[in-house]
Amino acid sequence: MSVSAAAPGRSVCAPLPVLGRDVTVPLVTGGEVTYAALDYAASAPALQRVWDDVAAYAPYYGSVHRGAGHLSQLSTDLFESSRRTVAEFLGCRPDDEVIFTRSTTDSLNLLARALPAGCQVFVFATEHHASLLPWRGAQVTYLDAPRSPGQAVDALERALALRGPHGPALVCVTGASNVTGELWPVAELAAAAHAHGARIVLDAAQLAPHHPVSVRDLDVDWVAFSGHKLYAPFGAGVLAGRTDWLHEAEPYLAGGGASRRVTRRADGSVDVEWHKGAARHEAGSPNVIGAYAIASACEALTEAGFDTLVAREQQLIRQVREGLAEVPEVKVLSLFGDDAPRVGVISFVVQGWNSSHFAAALSAEYGIGVRDGLFCAHPLVRTLLGGDPQARGECGAPEAAPGEVSLNAVRVSFGAGTPDEHVERFVSAVRELVRDGAKWQYRTEGGRCVPVV
Repeated sequence: MSVSAAAPGRSVCAPLPVLGRDVTVPLVTGGEVTYAALDYAASAPALQRVWDDVAAYAPYYGSVHRGAGHLSQLSTDLFESSRRTVAEFLGCRPDDEVIFTRSTTDSLNLLARALPAGCQVFVFATEHHASLLPWRGAQVTYLDAPRSPGQAVDALERALALRGPHGPALVCVTGASNVTGELWPVAELAAAAHAHGARIVLDAAQLAPHHPVSVRDLDVDWVAFSGHKLYAPFGAGVLAGRTDWLHEAEPYLAGGGASRRVTRRADGSVDVEWHKGAARHEAGSPNVIGAYAIASACEALTEAGFDTLVAREQQLIRQVREGLAEVPEVKVLSLFGDDAPRVGVISFVVQGWNSSHFAAALSAEYGIGVRDGLFCAHPLVRTLLGGDPQARGECGAPEAAPGEVSLNAVRVSFGAGTPDEHVERFVSAVRELVRDGAKWQYRTEGGRCVPVV
């Protein structure tokens, strides 16, 4: 990573080059401005390095596994070497397995399908829906929102103690909140789970792009994450960890690639012998470009150095939080308090503003892209806002007209590719909007606030 002279309060290290860094967008007030992408928690822009690697491979694209041709062999080698790169990035144990999926959601649904009969699942109600919802076929205990890392560990230990020592159990926990950015005590929760005979899966969708994740050091049984949050293009994810439950379960998808041998019985029915390795849950033609993109992103982040990346991101976090603290009308949402360690994800509400209206004004008048709504973590956001956790409402749908307060929030998120200028523009824009109001008229269309043409 290059180093440059910095003005007071600015990061000393340059951001990693990402796609779209020079894209300009029109403003409703006239003119254009470089787009400030501050919605990394939803999808981070692809690293230029990743895009270049994928483009260099593209002419050599071929079928994966079992192909006799040179390009097929090359693609197969690339696909399997990508698996090894991801395993190294995650600090996997020697007998762990990396399965390529479509996303974190896909990974956790795969694991949910592989649960042994009678498995009990323990999950905090503060989870993203990808971690909260897949366990419908199991006996699920939903734990209330803790107000400190210690409370989280205590709540899990109490719940596990009540279940007794028998039968399989699984704990699902996030590494970093997609709403508050706060880091969860993963190693301590893993220790508590194992002490009570349970296993644990880590949702690292928001953690892996910001901090090193080691399956071995954290002592988790599985980890899941998405490529599109790790500076790779859409369409690929990872589930990595222990093999026994996965090998004993019926394939997540039935089809070619998952089957080792298929024969006809005398009665005309079909008999199938399934693969035991990762192929068991990777039926169909695999997404070799997606897997390679994830591996490239893993290599790029490792080479840049997480110590440097984390230090730079912490400077940006301080800059945003200090800027928002200077605006009395802004309330930052938090479970664990202001001093809790966190990644570059910050959600807030603005007194007197509908969150969709505020986000629309940031986009239309300043060229800043943020997220508004409930962030696919409805129970958590409702809890943080003091609203009814059972309240209905779609993700991102405003519940009031522009200018009225609604039960949703604005989220700003950033990472390794965020320039200092984007953060500075965001803080300045928040101050101006709160002080002077929007310069344009907005209306509700299709459940969202949009500028009046």
